[in-house]
Amino acid sequence: MSGLPASVKIKEVGPRDGLQAEAAILSTEDKLRLIGCLAGAGLREIEASSFVSPRAIPALADAAEVFANLDRRPGAVYSAVVPNEKGARRAVEAEADEIQVFLAASEGYNRSNVRMSVEESLEQAARVAKVAREADVPFVAVLSVAFGCPYEGAVAPERVLDLCGRLKELGAREITLGDTTGMAYPTQVRGLSRAYGERYPDVPLRLHFHNTRGMGLANVLAALEAGVDRFDASVGGLGGSPYAPGATGNICTEDLVHMLHEMGVETGVDLEALIGCARLLEEFLGHELPGKVMKAGICGHLTAAP
Repeated sequence: MSGLPASVKIKEVGPRDGLQAEAAILSTEDKLRLIGCLAGAGLREIEASSFVSPRAIPALADAAEVFANLDRRPGAVYSAVVPNEKGARRAVEAEADEIQVFLAASEGYNRSNVRMSVEESLEQAARVAKVAREADVPFVAVLSVAFGCPYEGAVAPERVLDLCGRLKELGAREITLGDTTGMAYPTQVRGLSRAYGERYPDVPLRLHFHNTRGMGLANVLAALEAGVDRFDASVGGLGGSPYAPGATGNICTEDLVHMLHEMGVETGVDLEALIGCARLLEEFLGHELPGKVMKAGICGHLTAAP
Protein backbone atom coordinates (compact mmCIF):
# COMPACT_ATOMS: atom_id res chain seq x y z
CA MET A 1 0.00 0.00 0.00
CA SER A 2 1.37 3.42 -0.94
CA GLY A 3 1.85 6.14 1.63
CA LEU A 4 2.45 3.80 4.56
CA PRO A 5 5.70 3.64 6.58
CA ALA A 6 8.17 1.12 5.19
CA SER A 7 8.74 -0.30 8.66
CA VAL A 8 7.16 -0.19 12.11
CA LYS A 9 8.62 -0.43 15.61
CA ILE A 10 6.56 -2.57 17.96
CA LYS A 11 6.90 -2.41 21.73
CA GLU A 12 5.77 -5.65 23.36
CA VAL A 13 3.81 -4.82 26.54
CA GLY A 14 2.51 -8.27 27.49
CA PRO A 15 4.99 -8.96 30.32
CA ARG A 16 3.82 -5.79 32.09
CA ASP A 17 0.52 -4.45 30.81
CA GLY A 18 -0.77 -7.89 29.94
CA LEU A 19 0.14 -9.78 33.08
CA GLN A 20 -1.01 -7.05 35.47
CA ALA A 21 -4.63 -7.78 34.53
CA GLU A 22 -4.39 -11.53 35.13
CA ALA A 23 -5.76 -13.26 38.22
CA ALA A 24 -3.00 -15.87 38.01
CA ILE A 25 0.46 -14.65 39.00
CA LEU A 26 3.25 -16.13 36.91
CA SER A 27 6.49 -17.17 38.52
CA THR A 28 9.57 -15.06 37.85
CA GLU A 29 11.01 -18.00 35.91
CA ASP A 30 7.99 -18.15 33.61
CA LYS A 31 8.10 -14.38 33.04
CA LEU A 32 11.75 -14.63 32.08
CA ARG A 33 11.00 -17.48 29.68
CA LEU A 34 8.25 -15.40 28.08
CA ILE A 35 10.46 -12.32 27.74
CA GLY A 36 13.26 -14.44 26.31
CA CYS A 37 10.87 -15.99 23.79
CA LEU A 38 9.61 -12.55 22.69
CA ALA A 39 13.14 -11.20 22.29
CA GLY A 40 14.08 -14.34 20.37
CA ALA A 41 11.19 -13.70 17.99
CA GLY A 42 12.77 -10.37 17.06
CA LEU A 43 10.95 -7.91 19.32
CA ARG A 44 13.50 -5.28 20.27
CA GLU A 45 11.42 -3.21 22.67
CA ILE A 46 9.89 -5.04 25.61
CA GLU A 47 8.03 -3.60 28.59
CA ALA A 48 9.51 -6.02 31.12
CA SER A 49 7.81 -4.96 34.36
CA SER A 50 6.73 -2.09 36.59
CA PHE A 51 8.22 -0.80 39.82
CA VAL A 52 4.87 -0.23 41.47
CA SER A 53 3.65 -1.08 44.95
CA PRO A 54 3.12 -4.85 45.26
CA ARG A 55 -0.07 -4.08 47.18
CA ALA A 56 -1.43 -2.26 44.15
CA ILE A 57 -0.38 -4.83 41.53
CA PRO A 58 0.78 -8.10 43.15
CA ALA A 59 1.46 -9.68 39.75
CA LEU A 60 4.47 -7.37 39.27
CA ALA A 61 5.94 -7.60 42.77
CA ASP A 62 9.05 -9.35 41.40
CA ALA A 63 10.11 -6.53 39.05
CA ALA A 64 13.61 -6.31 40.54
CA GLU A 65 14.11 -10.06 40.20
CA VAL A 66 12.92 -10.00 36.59
CA PHE A 67 15.41 -7.28 35.63
CA ALA A 68 18.22 -8.90 37.60
CA ASN A 69 17.85 -12.16 35.70
CA LEU A 70 17.13 -10.97 32.16
CA ASP A 71 19.08 -12.60 29.36
CA ARG A 72 19.64 -9.25 27.66
CA ARG A 73 19.92 -9.49 23.91
CA PRO A 74 22.16 -6.97 22.11
CA GLY A 75 20.09 -4.14 20.69
CA ALA A 76 17.00 -4.94 22.76
CA VAL A 77 15.48 -2.31 25.06
CA TYR A 78 13.94 -3.60 28.30
CA SER A 79 11.79 -0.83 29.74
CA ALA A 80 10.23 -0.30 33.15
CA VAL A 81 7.06 1.55 34.05
CA VAL A 82 7.30 3.66 37.19
CA PRO A 83 4.59 5.54 39.10
CA ASN A 84 6.81 7.91 41.06
CA GLU A 85 10.33 8.97 42.04
CA LYS A 86 10.82 5.95 44.30
CA GLY A 87 9.90 3.63 41.45
CA ALA A 88 12.27 5.49 39.13
CA ARG A 89 15.18 5.01 41.53
CA ARG A 90 14.40 1.30 41.76
CA ALA A 91 14.31 1.09 37.97
CA VAL A 92 17.70 2.79 37.72
CA GLU A 93 19.14 0.37 40.30
CA ALA A 94 17.74 -2.52 38.27
CA GLU A 95 19.45 -1.16 35.12
CA ALA A 96 16.26 -0.70 33.13
CA ASP A 97 17.08 0.51 29.61
CA GLU A 98 14.20 2.98 29.58
CA ILE A 99 11.90 4.54 32.17
CA GLN A 100 8.23 5.13 31.37
CA VAL A 101 5.93 7.36 33.37
CA PHE A 102 2.14 7.27 33.07
CA LEU A 103 -0.51 9.90 33.61
CA ALA A 104 -4.04 10.31 32.29
CA ALA A 105 -5.55 12.90 30.00
CA SER A 106 -8.64 13.12 32.25
CA GLU A 107 -8.93 14.03 35.91
CA GLY A 108 -11.42 11.24 36.61
CA TYR A 109 -9.23 8.44 35.32
CA ASN A 110 -6.07 9.88 36.85
CA ARG A 111 -7.64 10.07 40.30
CA SER A 112 -9.03 6.55 39.95
CA ASN A 113 -5.69 5.21 38.77
CA VAL A 114 -3.15 6.98 41.01
CA ARG A 115 -5.29 9.05 43.42
CA MET A 116 -3.78 12.31 42.20
CA SER A 117 -4.85 15.20 40.03
CA VAL A 118 -3.29 15.47 36.58
CA GLU A 119 -1.28 18.47 37.78
CA GLU A 120 0.08 16.45 40.70
CA SER A 121 1.00 13.64 38.31
CA LEU A 122 2.89 16.12 36.13
CA GLU A 123 4.85 17.21 39.20
CA GLN A 124 5.59 13.56 39.92
CA ALA A 125 6.63 13.05 36.30
CA ALA A 126 9.06 15.95 36.62
CA ARG A 127 10.75 14.19 39.55
CA VAL A 128 10.88 10.92 37.60
CA ALA A 129 12.41 12.75 34.62
CA LYS A 130 15.07 14.24 36.90
CA VAL A 131 16.03 10.80 38.24
CA ALA A 132 16.25 9.41 34.70
CA ARG A 133 18.24 12.38 33.43
CA GLU A 134 20.77 12.16 36.28
CA ALA A 135 21.21 8.44 35.60
CA ASP A 136 21.39 9.01 31.82
CA VAL A 137 18.47 6.64 31.24
CA PRO A 138 16.00 7.51 28.46
CA PHE A 139 12.71 8.90 29.79
CA VAL A 140 9.45 8.43 27.88
CA ALA A 141 5.89 9.33 28.79
CA VAL A 142 2.51 7.68 28.30
CA LEU A 143 -0.73 9.66 28.30
CA SER A 144 -3.61 7.28 28.94
CA VAL A 145 -7.30 7.69 28.00
CA ALA A 146 -6.17 10.13 25.30
CA PHE A 147 -9.05 9.10 23.01
CA GLY A 148 -11.82 8.93 25.61
CA CYS A 149 -12.35 8.41 29.33
CA PRO A 150 -14.73 5.79 30.78
CA TYR A 151 -15.71 8.25 33.51
CA GLU A 152 -15.82 11.57 31.66
CA GLY A 153 -16.41 10.60 28.04
CA ALA A 154 -14.76 12.55 25.22
CA VAL A 155 -11.36 14.11 25.85
CA ALA A 156 -10.67 17.30 23.89
CA PRO A 157 -7.78 16.89 21.40
CA GLU A 158 -6.43 20.29 22.45
CA ARG A 159 -6.14 19.10 26.05
CA VAL A 160 -4.25 16.02 24.89
CA LEU A 161 -1.87 18.10 22.78
CA ASP A 162 -1.29 20.62 25.57
CA LEU A 163 -0.41 17.81 28.00
CA CYS A 164 1.96 16.37 25.39
CA GLY A 165 3.65 19.77 25.33
CA ARG A 166 4.09 19.65 29.11
CA LEU A 167 5.65 16.20 28.84
CA LYS A 168 7.95 17.37 26.06
CA GLU A 169 9.12 20.19 28.33
CA LEU A 170 10.06 17.56 30.93
CA GLY A 171 12.36 15.94 28.39
CA ALA A 172 10.27 13.01 27.17
CA ARG A 173 12.09 11.43 24.22
CA GLU A 174 8.88 9.80 23.01
CA ILE A 175 5.21 10.21 23.90
CA THR A 176 2.63 7.44 23.77
CA LEU A 177 -1.07 8.18 23.47
CA GLY A 178 -3.09 5.41 25.05
CA ASP A 179 -6.57 4.24 24.11
CA THR A 180 -6.82 2.63 27.52
CA THR A 181 -10.43 1.43 27.32
CA GLY A 182 -10.85 0.98 23.57
CA MET A 183 -12.87 4.12 22.85
CA ALA A 184 -10.84 5.33 19.85
CA TYR A 185 -12.14 5.16 16.28
CA PRO A 186 -10.19 5.53 13.01
CA THR A 187 -11.07 9.06 11.92
CA GLN A 188 -10.37 10.34 15.44
CA VAL A 189 -7.02 8.52 15.48
CA ARG A 190 -6.03 9.89 12.10
CA GLY A 191 -6.92 13.46 13.07
CA LEU A 192 -5.17 13.46 16.44
CA SER A 193 -2.07 11.73 15.02
CA ARG A 194 -1.73 14.34 12.28
CA ALA A 195 -2.29 17.19 14.74
CA TYR A 196 0.41 15.78 17.02
CA GLY A 197 2.86 15.41 14.13
CA GLU A 198 2.30 19.00 13.07
CA ARG A 199 2.81 20.38 16.57
CA TYR A 200 5.60 18.13 17.83
CA PRO A 201 7.52 16.83 14.79
CA ASP A 202 10.69 16.37 16.85
CA VAL A 203 9.17 14.02 19.48
CA PRO A 204 8.20 10.59 18.12
CA LEU A 205 4.62 9.48 18.68
CA ARG A 206 3.71 5.96 19.76
CA LEU A 207 0.14 4.67 19.98
CA HIS A 208 -1.29 2.15 22.42
CA PHE A 209 -4.62 0.63 21.39
CA HIS A 210 -6.98 -1.76 23.12
CA ASN A 211 -9.35 -3.95 21.14
CA THR A 212 -12.23 -3.56 23.56
CA ARG A 213 -14.76 -2.73 20.85
CA GLY A 214 -13.04 -4.50 17.96
CA MET A 215 -11.47 -1.41 16.39
CA GLY A 216 -7.84 -1.94 17.36
CA LEU A 217 -6.30 -2.85 14.00
CA ALA A 218 -8.55 -0.41 12.14
CA ASN A 219 -7.11 2.30 14.37
CA VAL A 220 -3.58 1.11 13.58
CA LEU A 221 -4.28 1.47 9.85
CA ALA A 222 -5.63 4.99 10.36
CA ALA A 223 -2.49 5.89 12.32
CA LEU A 224 -0.23 4.40 9.65
CA GLU A 225 -1.96 6.58 7.08
CA ALA A 226 -1.15 9.57 9.29
CA GLY A 227 2.54 8.61 9.36
CA VAL A 228 2.76 6.92 12.78
CA ASP A 229 5.29 4.08 12.83
CA ARG A 230 5.44 3.08 16.51
CA PHE A 231 2.87 0.93 18.30
CA ASP A 232 2.38 -1.02 21.51
CA ALA A 233 0.95 -4.54 21.38
CA SER A 234 0.55 -7.51 23.71
CA VAL A 235 1.32 -11.12 22.90
CA GLY A 236 -1.86 -13.14 22.49
CA GLY A 237 -3.97 -10.00 22.97
CA LEU A 238 -3.47 -10.25 26.72
CA GLY A 239 -4.27 -7.32 28.95
CA GLY A 240 -6.73 -4.78 30.25
CA SER A 241 -6.79 -2.04 32.82
CA PRO A 242 -7.49 -3.05 36.45
CA TYR A 243 -8.86 0.50 36.95
CA ALA A 244 -11.42 0.37 34.13
CA PRO A 245 -13.95 -2.48 34.26
CA GLY A 246 -14.71 -3.93 30.85
CA ALA A 247 -11.44 -2.76 29.27
CA THR A 248 -10.34 -5.92 27.54
CA GLY A 249 -6.96 -6.71 26.09
CA ASN A 250 -4.44 -4.76 24.10
CA ILE A 251 -4.19 -5.27 20.39
CA CYS A 252 -2.57 -8.62 19.77
CA THR A 253 1.10 -8.55 18.76
CA GLU A 254 0.98 -11.47 16.35
CA ASP A 255 -2.24 -10.17 14.74
CA LEU A 256 -0.61 -6.76 14.30
CA VAL A 257 2.57 -8.25 12.84
CA HIS A 258 0.55 -10.46 10.49
CA MET A 259 -1.45 -7.48 9.20
CA LEU A 260 1.66 -5.37 8.69
CA HIS A 261 3.52 -8.13 6.86
CA GLU A 262 0.53 -8.72 4.57
CA MET A 263 0.62 -5.00 3.71
CA GLY A 264 4.35 -5.10 3.00
CA VAL A 265 5.38 -3.21 6.15
CA GLU A 266 8.52 -4.56 7.84
CA THR A 267 8.67 -5.27 11.58
CA GLY A 268 11.81 -7.34 12.07
CA VAL A 269 9.68 -9.95 13.86
CA ASP A 270 9.61 -13.68 13.09
CA LEU A 271 5.85 -14.27 13.07
CA GLU A 272 6.01 -18.06 13.47
CA ALA A 273 8.30 -17.69 16.49
CA LEU A 274 5.98 -15.05 17.93
CA ILE A 275 2.98 -17.37 17.61
CA GLY A 276 5.03 -19.90 19.57
CA CYS A 277 5.41 -17.30 22.33
CA ALA A 278 1.63 -16.78 22.43
CA ARG A 279 1.10 -20.51 22.78
CA LEU A 280 3.70 -20.67 25.54
CA LEU A 281 1.84 -17.91 27.39
CA GLU A 282 -1.44 -19.82 27.04
CA GLU A 283 0.29 -22.80 28.62
CA PHE A 284 1.53 -20.68 31.52
CA LEU A 285 -1.84 -19.07 32.17
CA GLY A 286 -3.99 -22.14 31.61
CA HIS A 287 -6.63 -20.39 29.52
CA GLU A 288 -7.27 -19.39 25.92
CA LEU A 289 -5.97 -16.04 24.68
CA PRO A 290 -7.97 -13.83 22.29
CA GLY A 291 -5.38 -13.66 19.51
CA LYS A 292 -6.73 -14.64 16.06
CA VAL A 293 -3.66 -15.56 14.00
CA MET A 294 -2.44 -18.10 16.55
CA LYS A 295 -5.72 -19.98 15.95
CA ALA A 296 -6.32 -19.43 12.22
CA GLY A 297 -2.71 -19.54 11.06
CA ILE A 298 -0.68 -17.32 8.73
CA CYS A 299 -2.41 -16.44 5.45
CA GLY A 300 0.53 -17.52 3.31
CA HIS A 301 0.58 -21.02 4.83
CA LEU A 302 -1.80 -22.86 2.55
CA THR A 303 -3.43 -26.16 3.42
CA ALA A 304 -3.96 -29.19 1.23
CA ALA A 305 -7.25 -29.28 -0.66
CA PRO A 306 -9.72 -31.90 0.62
